[in-house]
Amino acid sequence: MKDLEAKALPTELYLPFVESLFKNRGTLWTGMVVHILSCAIIYATTGSRFYILSIGLFLAIFSYRIYWFRRFDMLDRAGLSKKEIESWEMRYVHGAAATAFLLGINSAYAVLVLRDMLAAFMCIAVTMASMVSIVGRNYGSARAVGLQTIGCCLPLVIACLMTGELYLALISLFLIPFGLTTQSMARGVREFLYENVLASREMARIADQFDIALSTMTHALIMLDEDGRVQVINRRACELLELPDADELKGAAFITVLRRSGKSLSDDILRKIGQLSGGHAGKTLLCLKETVYLEFSLSHRTDGGVVMLFEDVSARVAAEEKILHLVRYDTLTGLPTRGYFAELATRHLKETGGELLAALVIFDVDGFKHVNDMQGHVIGDKLLASIAERLRGAATENVIVARLVGDEFVILATGSDRHELEQRISSIQMAVQGVYSVDRTDLPVLLNCGGVILDSREFDMEAWQIKADLALNDAKSVGNGMLTIFRPEMDARYVAEQRLKADLRNAIEQGELNVVYQPMYRPDGSEMECCEALVRWSHAERGFIGPAIFIPMAESMGMISQITHFVLDRACRDCASWQNGMAVSVNLSIHDLKGGQIVAKVAETLERYDLTPDRLHLEVTESCFMDEPVVVSATLGQLRESGVTIAIDDFGTGFSSLSYLDSLPIDIVKIDRAFVREIGTEPRRLKLLSGIVHLSRELDLKIVIEGVETFEQLELVKKHRFADLVQGYIFSPPIPANAIVELSNKTTSGRRMAARQSRREKNAEPRAFGTVG
Repeated sequence: MKDLEAKALPTELYLPFVESLFKNRGTLWTGMVVHILSCAIIYATTGSRFYILSIGLFLAIFSYRIYWFRRFDMLDRAGLSKKEIESWEMRYVHGAAATAFLLGINSAYAVLVLRDMLAAFMCIAVTMASMVSIVGRNYGSARAVGLQTIGCCLPLVIACLMTGELYLALISLFLIPFGLTTQSMARGVREFLYENVLASREMARIADQFDIALSTMTHALIMLDEDGRVQVINRRACELLELPDADELKGAAFITVLRRSGKSLSDDILRKIGQLSGGHAGKTLLCLKETVYLEFSLSHRTDGGVVMLFEDVSARVAAEEKILHLVRYDTLTGLPTRGYFAELATRHLKETGGELLAALVIFDVDGFKHVNDMQGHVIGDKLLASIAERLRGAATENVIVARLVGDEFVILATGSDRHELEQRISSIQMAVQGVYSVDRTDLPVLLNCGGVILDSREFDMEAWQIKADLALNDAKSVGNGMLTIFRPEMDARYVAEQRLKADLRNAIEQGELNVVYQPMYRPDGSEMECCEALVRWSHAERGFIGPAIFIPMAESMGMISQITHFVLDRACRDCASWQNGMAVSVNLSIHDLKGGQIVAKVAETLERYDLTPDRLHLEVTESCFMDEPVVVSATLGQLRESGVTIAIDDFGTGFSSLSYLDSLPIDIVKIDRAFVREIGTEPRRLKLLSGIVHLSRELDLKIVIEGVETFEQLELVKKHRFADLVQGYIFSPPIPANAIVELSNKTTSGRRMAARQSRREKNAEPRAFGTVG
């Protein structure tokens, strides 16, 4: 830093340097006394009146300087501009320079005019002493130092040179480096002080920023020295720990302050904070009060001290606990979820220990889907909450209860006796079952239960639940509040079922299923008008697998639509080869009707085999309408508009069957075999069948009766005109596609022969038509 002149200094730094010029009044008074006294002594010894004049001038200069010193003291310097500061510097410089020049002139006069050794020595001594004081008093102004140095030295050098004495002239020239050295020293002092002023200002700025940061930061901060005493503590730390003002704590032992002021802190909390302050622990979460949590983190300093940062994380902990509660507990029933139940069960069995038995039992609400469908999901949810409450109340102290999924609940019970465990489970089941009143609606509830009882030391949630599910499936197959405990043979049956599912998947993907057809005849047997396509599966090892087994299995596997597409394709292909415009009927499931993709599939298949839509009948059961009435109705409407005939299959076995006849787009009613059975011996059954037929005909629906197996049933159907078509073993069982052609030809030949028979044969018993295949 080579230039510290006024022009180079910013105002806020220029002012302190000028202020330093006006500060030291003691040297000013001392110097003035010495100057006047030295002049008086010289006057007394030499009698030169020149020094009397000098005394007067010194007094005048001194008065000038004192005046401006006092004015400067009274000045409000905060608002001074740079130009105003410079004018004050010049006032000081003028007085100081005048004093220096007067000293130099006195010395020159003594050397050149008086040529008195005592006078010269005294004047030069006072002048040189004043030059020494220039550095200490005038470092703040380069002008003052320069002018005073010149004023003291220049007259003396000139006087020595004018004496004509060579050695005196040479000695006087040494004043030049002395003056330069004085200026250099003053400059060095000025630069040093300037850098220190800058550093002080920077430190003050940093300190202010640090203080603001400490005061406003959301984290609490405490800095301790190696002895555990507080060096820095911010306001937030005092608030969280309920400590006095931060200024009162500096230098105090931190743990002592905590023990004295932290009234709400327990001994355990104080111990843990002490470990932190001693640097013996890392990041720690502490609970100061019931709902107040502080998270501390610690870092070590190189001087042996520590820095503790901590914050109030109560909101975060509360949110985490809420999320954890939502994960662990079911929002509807308040019971533990499956995952948390597994944790609770594992922990409970470890704590219990010993050679105990444990029972894992799953409770399933029988017919709960019907409650949702008929009463709505709000009632269903309230019912589940009521069941959970009763289940919680029925469970004893050593029983853990949870909601598994949907309408399934699970419990874990322990005991030393298997029979006693079964009795406890049965008593819980009986206590929970019964009538529930929900929104003034009485709902009877039965629980099907499946459980497993094994050694508690072998507990495995996944494996035990599989066994309990197997037992539950067995209980649900019986229904009506059945309780089943797992048996080893259920495992084997489950494995066999999984193997059969794998084989079914392979059979579907490889096209190994077969399609057979059961004809539908006119009641008099004169003509075969349609055939129902039925899928069959011949297993390589187990032989024939009934549709009642593999169709539900395919539905559970999500592969029923693949079977439908296979049967649809095979049926349309075979129907295209049949003569006389005979139709084929294909069954659809609810999975086929969702989404509407079946409409495009049917159109594509009919086009591929050049088959007219009227030769394809599609059959749906009443259960399809119950599950998705709007979607199913819309899809069937599109199919019917394309010319395909729609039939309702197994009519009369579902709920609210009669309403479907009018509201849904159907052409044919296929009356279930249950209405035909025993119509010859049960008048009520005959009347019921007659009513269904009458209503159907009033709605212009075609009627097909299924399951006609005896001549007596056929005669009654013909007598009362119950059907347009008859399907059953009285005419033919399901047969392969190639046998349909042969049977159709035989039927045609029989019809021609019958036309030529005598009327006297009309009362003969009807014979069974061919059973080819």
